Amino acid sequence: MRSTHVRLIPILIVLTSAAWAQQRGPQPAPPALMECGTHGDMEILCGTHSPEDLELTPDGKYLIVSQFVNGRPGGGMPGLVLFDLARKTYSPIPITAEPRKDWGDAACPGPVGDKMVPHGISLLKRTGGATQLYVVNHGGRQSIEMFELKQAGGNWTLVWHGCAVTMAEFNDVAVLSDGGFIATHPTSLTQGGGNADLFSGKPSGWVARWTPGKGEAELPGTRAGYPNGVLVSADGRTMYFNAWTAKEVHKYDLKEGKETGVVKLDFMPDNITWTRDRKMLAAGVKGARGDCPAGSGMPCVAQFEVAEIDPAKMESKTVFDSAGKDAPISGVSVALQVGDAIYIGAFQGDRLVKIGWKK
Repeated sequence: MRSTHVRLIPILIVLTSAAWAQQRGPQPAPPALMECGTHGDMEILCGTHSPEDLELTPDGKYLIVSQFVNGRPGGGMPGLVLFDLARKTYSPIPITAEPRKDWGDAACPGPVGDKMVPHGISLLKRTGGATQLYVVNHGGRQSIEMFELKQAGGNWTLVWHGCAVTMAEFNDVAVLSDGGFIATHPTSLTQGGGNADLFSGKPSGWVARWTPGKGEAELPGTRAGYPNGVLVSADGRTMYFNAWTAKEVHKYDLKEGKETGVVKLDFMPDNITWTRDRKMLAAGVKGARGDCPAGSGMPCVAQFEVAEIDPAKMESKTVFDSAGKDAPISGVSVALQVGDAIYIGAFQGDRLVKIGWKK
């Protein structure tokens, strides 16, 4: 029998489950995007597929790209790829499996293989030295898939070690050094007749913490409007998560179990990433259901903004705003600083965008 979770994948790929579930009737034509190549201080790097989330490899030479697509048995589109920053090329990441009892849940049924449909990803060194990449997965099961990132002969590879299966789909994940993780459940409150209008900004889900040997638990006080991107501070004390439909970024004390700050944005923040000076970059679309800024003349998901957030003050400032410009990308979901540049990804389309950023 085909899993009901698998039937959700086309919905997730097109816009995210929240946005597309609210669309009815004929859909607008895709926006007319700028051509691939260099445009002044902007470079459009085509050749990918729905690059929803990004991480930088430890050597600083590659981006790990989470392509929001199904690998498909028999050879098809890989979900996880490497983008070579120097050569500007995309290539699949070789993946092998070595199950380990100290990674993930003992009830994990085994490797997900080529069924994986990746969403949010998180990279962090584990206590003991291994570099762990955790991946939100929607293919075959709703889960966090746990990989070790290794280098052999100058090439990066992934070794699958375990997983944690969940009943409700996650959106993004922040891995912890003890092998646990924080992850967002964007629509858990909609089950059983909860908030039907996901774009109202009212609470539709929560943030969960998974602890080795204990499993998953809701973090109190995290119910919000479509919890999306998530980060954890280097000391493991503080969590930050985006409320996508509420246009907010929340700060949360994991030790005290309570919210300690919030910043309001004028766009829908999707994923958040750390900058090299430990600020945060939030990126997202201006709208997703016809509520575009007046007079824009452009589909909502082709308009986006990138903001820098000071985690201490919970204040933001605009880094890039697409208003009044040609559309280089549609469906923006992530912005990641690499040197004096920012790489921008999206939950749809065929490209990354690189813009200069000298502070």
